[in-house]
Amino acid sequence: MYRHALLLFLLSLASVSAAGLDYPVKPARIIVAFSPGASTDILARMVAQRFSEVFGQTVIVENRASGAGGTIGTVFVAKAPADGYMLLMANNSTHTVAPHLYKSAGYDAIRDFSPISLVGWISLVLVTHPSLPVKDVKSLIGFAREHPGQLMFSSSGTGTSIHLAGELFRSMAKIDIIHVPYKGAGAGVIDLVGGQVQLSFVSIPTGLPFITNNRLRALGVTTLKRTALYPGIPTIAEAALPGYDMSNWVGLMAPAQTPPEILMRLNAEITRWLLLPETQQKMLALGVDAGGGSPGSFADTISNGHALMGKTIRSSGIKID
Repeated sequence: MYRHALLLFLLSLASVSAAGLDYPVKPARIIVAFSPGASTDILARMVAQRFSEVFGQTVIVENRASGAGGTIGTVFVAKAPADGYMLLMANNSTHTVAPHLYKSAGYDAIRDFSPISLVGWISLVLVTHPSLPVKDVKSLIGFAREHPGQLMFSSSGTGTSIHLAGELFRSMAKIDIIHVPYKGAGAGVIDLVGGQVQLSFVSIPTGLPFITNNRLRALGVTTLKRTALYPGIPTIAEAALPGYDMSNWVGLMAPAQTPPEILMRLNAEITRWLLLPETQQKMLALGVDAGGGSPGSFADTISNGHALMGKTIRSSGIKID
């Protein structure tokens, strides 16, 4: 059904042809506001290679990593000319989290950018130590309500996606669980497997080895739809908390006021690329589900996530200097 919907979307773009659109005529850049090697960077390089092949112009990936949740590189693109030659491979950190965590991010996540396409999304999975007497999300919530302040959840640090997934879960489930931040996801998982903490939210590639050998119990994924990586795990939303959505997405954007013809041309090419079986296989190997859809649907994803994370961060009192 998803593939059929994408095909229909491509047909709707048939009228958006290259006729009259003299683009691209020179090399372009995709800015990644993080260090090389992470999912956002890898996906940017995959998209850049595709664009270079089909457009006949060099597309360079440039990393502008300087901490601060990716805000420095994001500001750089926000202030760039809106001509389609400076793009941003953004993620939920740059556009739904950082604007609420930092006093002055330097950009407006909604007004300063033109969404092009959601490229992929990465599910986190809610996992518990097997000694905890729960089998699903509902029983975990029930147990937590019966034992307020006794359950601890690990994260990779304050303000990270894992932390926010836990805060959103705590708020929506109306439970009292204690956040224990670690310096990196790996340390938190080690203590979870060891029983020092009782639950966490981990990426599926990280958690899968422990899930398959029964050292961790998987209860639900954080996205609104199930992941192709592990379709047997229900979403937290369907299991117990309708509307729960902590999506780690990656997507391509341009500065605001970029001509819509350029946005649609880039969107159409990404959509074609995402339909290729080899693309989907490569992405799944990275722990990423293929994205896609129109610029408008991507804009809705950003807007909804921005509002939800703002509410979560304010209610939990998270602050980063």
